[in-house]
Amino acid sequence: MKTINLKQYFFTVATASLLMSCAVGAPYKRGDIDLPQTYKDAPAVTGDSIVLPWKTFFKDPRLATLIETALEKNNDVQVALKNIEQLDLAYRQAKNALLPTVDLTAGVTRSWASDNSLNGSLNQQFTGNKYIDDFSATVQVSWEADIWGKTKMLKNSAAADYFAQKENVQAIKSRIIVQVAQAYYNLLTLDQQLKIAKENIELSDSMIKMMNLQFNSGLINSLAVQQSEAQKKTAELLVPLALQNISVQENALSILCGSYPTAIERSGTLEQISENNTLLNGVPAQLLSRRPDVKAAEFAVISLNSKTGLVKAAMYPTFSLTPQIGTNSFKFNTWFDLPGSLTKTLAANLVLPILQKRQLKTAYETAKIEQEKAAINFRQTVMTAVSEVSDAMVRSKGSTERLTLLHQRTKILDKAISDATKLYKSGMANYLEVITAQNNKLQNDLEQINVRLEKANAEIDLYRALGGGTN
Repeated sequence: MKTINLKQYFFTVATASLLMSCAVGAPYKRGDIDLPQTYKDAPAVTGDSIVLPWKTFFKDPRLATLIETALEKNNDVQVALKNIEQLDLAYRQAKNALLPTVDLTAGVTRSWASDNSLNGSLNQQFTGNKYIDDFSATVQVSWEADIWGKTKMLKNSAAADYFAQKENVQAIKSRIIVQVAQAYYNLLTLDQQLKIAKENIELSDSMIKMMNLQFNSGLINSLAVQQSEAQKKTAELLVPLALQNISVQENALSILCGSYPTAIERSGTLEQISENNTLLNGVPAQLLSRRPDVKAAEFAVISLNSKTGLVKAAMYPTFSLTPQIGTNSFKFNTWFDLPGSLTKTLAANLVLPILQKRQLKTAYETAKIEQEKAAINFRQTVMTAVSEVSDAMVRSKGSTERLTLLHQRTKILDKAISDATKLYKSGMANYLEVITAQNNKLQNDLEQINVRLEKANAEIDLYRALGGGTN
């Protein structure tokens, strides 16, 4: 190999050292996402905004146990945690990306040259053998000078991917918490529907008994009894439907908790749980530091920003050194005879892409577009987060107002059933008025339960949308 001029070599190394700080990747800077100052239709709030831990927000002990189990055993969470382990390995690798590499090579070669060749004739003349042995052992070090800041960009990209995945895990956990809570609230709602159906069946039974006595006495005809029995069937139809839905919901909740379908224990009522929940508030800017999906979207932009710099760096020259030292001999007994068998090589390489220029430029332009797409996605994620908060606030406010009206109507219908029953017994009202009052009360109670569930779900959604989560 051609001998390298030491003065030229040291000049090249000095030049490379001066260029070490010439990073080609621009540092990440968040774009203007123009956040509003307040949420649409947000209620007036005084004092500091606080994000409660989920154990404080969800006070039902059985629900808390289910959430803990789901966070520990849910399969989606387990897969997400494995992804974090992979990215952790990638980050560690990125930190060592441009460190020198060391390779050890040892080998023995025996070759038979032609008798008519110069090598063959000389070998037979000097060694008396028709073959040539070559014993070699080499330690080679390769090092690429980090002229354009590649190591930093690799580390930044890997770190951003790692932290984005951590935020994705938090987002998954937040989703699991919400799904478990909503499934549990659905079970409480179905329990209440079952209870209301059974109460209406009991009420219809007492009414039918009274009508049968009147029918046997000739005071009413069979049509009245039949109408009352039909009203009872309306309530009875709700029982198998509620039991069916309870079983299906228990199965889904069991899967969320990482187990095979089983019965789910529960306590309290939806009304009690809803009253215990403490609603939060805040300003849109706080979503950037609270919501894991928003943070993950920004980390994606940061990662692509570094990757764009790496693609740009590929368009510039690279400088590398490859020193090598080893032993070489044509006899085994002198293979490691030092210094006679010692070999040394020093290579310096400067690589400048030429014919790939258009290809590299296209790759760089593509990387910039991917970064711009990620920035747009980040902005969209923020907009969606603000919208979700506003939607949850509106649903919570609307369901609260509807519950107030339904509570007032419940009092009216309770009195209507009581008055209709008394009037019927005294002969001042007919059976249709009693049946109508019972049916109105049944429908009102079912609607009240559903609206209460809507309110509870809106509160859960608002808790998640504002950044409440897994802590």
